[in-house]
Amino acid sequence: MSELRELYQETILDHGKNPRNFRSRDDADQTADGHNPLCGDKVTVYVKLDGEIVEDVSFQGVGCAISTASASMMTEALRGKTLDEVNVIFAAYHDFVTGRCVALNPPPPVLGKLVVFAGVREFPMRVKCATLAWHTLRAALDRQNKPVSTE
Repeated sequence: MSELRELYQETILDHGKNPRNFRSRDDADQTADGHNPLCGDKVTVYVKLDGEIVEDVSFQGVGCAISTASASMMTEALRGKTLDEVNVIFAAYHDFVTGRCVALNPPPPVLGKLVVFAGVREFPMRVKCATLAWHTLRAALDRQNKPVSTE
């Protein structure tokens, strides 16, 4: 478990300081805004689709290291996936970080590198940070017009 904790800390710091795909996209097919009023995280997610395939996903915003790292890793994990695959990954990630699937050992293979967020379960207030970008992505894909809030 200490190896996973170390990997969690290293990964969060890396993606928090050097987020991948941190940019807007003027030609995005879908966008959504999200806000976590408890800690002030704000994110905009941009999705470019090629039919049912996520051609590109990026984000911009301000937030804590966990929020930024989660958004960064989300963009890497979902690029090139079908919308059906995105739904499966979203559900697995959400269940994993909220502790709904703690009994699953090993974690679902579909999570890949996202398993480093297992440590978030130990800090319930941080779960909202780790899921904000994901709920914002869900809102973009569902074409919701109002901003997503974790409250």
